[in-house]
Amino acid sequence: MRSGGDPIDVGSRLELFVDTYLVAGMRGGAALRLHEPVWREEALVTDRPWEGNMCNYITVFRDEGKCRMYYQSWHTDFVPDEAGKTQTVHRHPLSIAYAESTDGIHWQRPVLGQFEFDGTKNNNLVWLGEGPQQYGVHGFAPFKDPNPDADEDARYKAVGADMARTKHNLYAMQSRDGIGWQLMSDEPVLREGAFDSQNLAFWDTQREEYRVYFRDFREGRRDIRTATSKDFVNWTDSVWLKYPSAPDEQLYTNQILPYYRAPHIFVGFPTRYVERTWSPAIEALPQLEHRRLRAGVNPRYGTALTDGLFMSSRDGQTFKRWPEAFLRPGPQQERNWAYGDNYQCWGLLETPSDLVGSPFELSFFATENHWRDDFSVFRRYSIRLDGFVSVGAPLSGGELVTKPLVFTGRHLVLNFSTSAAGSLRVALQGGDGTRIEGYSPEDCHELIGDELGRVVAWQSGSDLSALAGKPVRLCFELRDADLYAMRFR
Repeated sequence: MRSGGDPIDVGSRLELFVDTYLVAGMRGGAALRLHEPVWREEALVTDRPWEGNMCNYITVFRDEGKCRMYYQSWHTDFVPDEAGKTQTVHRHPLSIAYAESTDGIHWQRPVLGQFEFDGTKNNNLVWLGEGPQQYGVHGFAPFKDPNPDADEDARYKAVGADMARTKHNLYAMQSRDGIGWQLMSDEPVLREGAFDSQNLAFWDTQREEYRVYFRDFREGRRDIRTATSKDFVNWTDSVWLKYPSAPDEQLYTNQILPYYRAPHIFVGFPTRYVERTWSPAIEALPQLEHRRLRAGVNPRYGTALTDGLFMSSRDGQTFKRWPEAFLRPGPQQERNWAYGDNYQCWGLLETPSDLVGSPFELSFFATENHWRDDFSVFRRYSIRLDGFVSVGAPLSGGELVTKPLVFTGRHLVLNFSTSAAGSLRVALQGGDGTRIEGYSPEDCHELIGDELGRVVAWQSGSDLSALAGKPVRLCFELRDADLYAMRFR
């Protein structure tokens, strides 16, 4: 309950069970479960001369009839010198490349003709940064601005850092079409921060302000800061994110965004950076010779590893962060078990399932093959809509009871899944937990199946309009079932 003991007003919005915000208690075997995405096909192999093996920091979003993808385009060779010491050689300067898709699955590189590379403009490059320091190119992450007051020449915006060797600064960029970019100001918009991974910002439709998230060092540990702005140029002082009950871990990228189906909830997919030392476990991983070659530049280049996490927030600063991996490196050991692998993209795309008759699902992309060979790989992963976390219970059963809620609408709609032997039932109680006649678990028609939007019904029907606006508690009884999300409509 909120301060003063008021019921939580959920209105008719979609509520995900990614945290315990709505939960008063769970009994039996009921518990929150983190789900893992499904490994899919290679979406893009960065094998063009202007791309290479350090292509990462992917951004994706749907823009009317097409999907857009932006990514860092770079390449590094590890070369031993005459003395046997490893040197890094960049084949070309860092740039930002662009790809498009109609379905979010199959991607093409359009020839844009904007920037020359190796004597030709037949490439898909969209941004090189400004000036010798390439202001705005590092960690560049664009978005289409839904702010109704945004100027048309700044309908697309982005933040990015420069390529300074020591202290980075953060710059703001704008574009009319998402292809041609320019600085919004010659001066940095933020100076306090490391800004040395993917920097991102967006318009928060719920709070009507811009938010920015970026990397900094907190007592020597990689962590995330955030700030807000009304005009995208003047920002508040940044503050550290909070993760109650989560272990202290090094977070590289953050990939935070409002979940488009429930924009009052922020979801994040940070990269976890794990700095290990040489051991038989590290030496048992593939490509040991190349791993040792990289370590000749810096020991962590050979021994550090990265995977993906999941977290969520109601206010944009305090996050429920799961300690278990959301995206494990997996069995592709030749490609996935190095520092720089498994960086999840910023953005989620709703895509068709490859199973006939199945509903759409969520897709995102992650990096593979960082620093090895002449290319990187962008792998697609998928997960069910709203399917990051569920309230689940074994066949022996479990129960979840919500805090007092008030709602608008007539029907309760659930995103859930059961086994053939499992089930889900829902009871409605008064705000004080008293029984409401006709809405007990025994009155509820049993729910079985796997659906994104099943309407719950009782013996008297599914119409709950007589209870709208009144404090109620929901009691979910689950048996070998998962409940992902609910809403009234």
